[in-house]
Amino acid sequence: MPSNPILMNIKYLAATLLSLSVLFYVGACAYLYFGQRALLYFPTPDVDVSNATVIALESDGATLRIWQLGPASENAVIYFGGNAEDVSQNIPSFIQAFPERSVYLVNYRGYGGSTGVPTEAGLFTDALAVFDFVQAKHTSVAVVGRSLGSGVAVYLATARDVKKLVLVTPYDSIENIARKQFPLFPISLLLQDKFTSSLRAKSITIPTRLILAENDEVIPRESSVALAAAFPPATATVNVVTGATHNSIGMSDDYWMLLRQFL
Repeated sequence: MPSNPILMNIKYLAATLLSLSVLFYVGACAYLYFGQRALLYFPTPDVDVSNATVIALESDGATLRIWQLGPASENAVIYFGGNAEDVSQNIPSFIQAFPERSVYLVNYRGYGGSTGVPTEAGLFTDALAVFDFVQAKHTSVAVVGRSLGSGVAVYLATARDVKKLVLVTPYDSIENIARKQFPLFPISLLLQDKFTSSLRAKSITIPTRLILAENDEVIPRESSVALAAAFPPATATVNVVTGATHNSIGMSDDYWMLLRQFL
């Protein structure tokens, strides 16, 4: 029986479309794998500050720039910011909120004049170096981590003697957030920097406060709630800043009041 040219054309077209779909999917996976850190980290430019002491700290091949604020004190606060946050913008607010404390604002590697390239492992290594430097000068060290920095802060609390922990607009894990944003892709296989805070939170027993933005458009509320639930009972408290978004929470008086009350 002679072949049907229309049917053959349909099969050829279907095979071509399938091949193109596979190529597109593989290409998209490759883009997510090799370009993922450009999607996760948004380094800030180098800036000059006049109202803080500049500290250059060596850490695993990188030189970190840290802004030190306030007087010499027994009590210190280390702040890890968000993924596109210029932490120097917080200097006036931290000086006003904690006039009797020493405060250290950390520029991640690759951020704000710090050398190196940001990765999860690099940020964790740097957090240890910063904490050890600060602890050598102070009796009590509290840690605040905002957004991306919440994952760094959670890790640090599992590895060092942090006295109190504050997590601002935090997530349970970058992996879970990425999985929701890219549901068609094998995120667990592609993702290199997973920041699995919810798994680490299970071993944290120090007083912890989670501060959420009511209208957070970046971190889903369920992600922050899942992180809070991962802590041991009676360890973590949750506060919501009314009317705040992910990026505007730092401009809220209620946010700074919650920080002062807890620390």
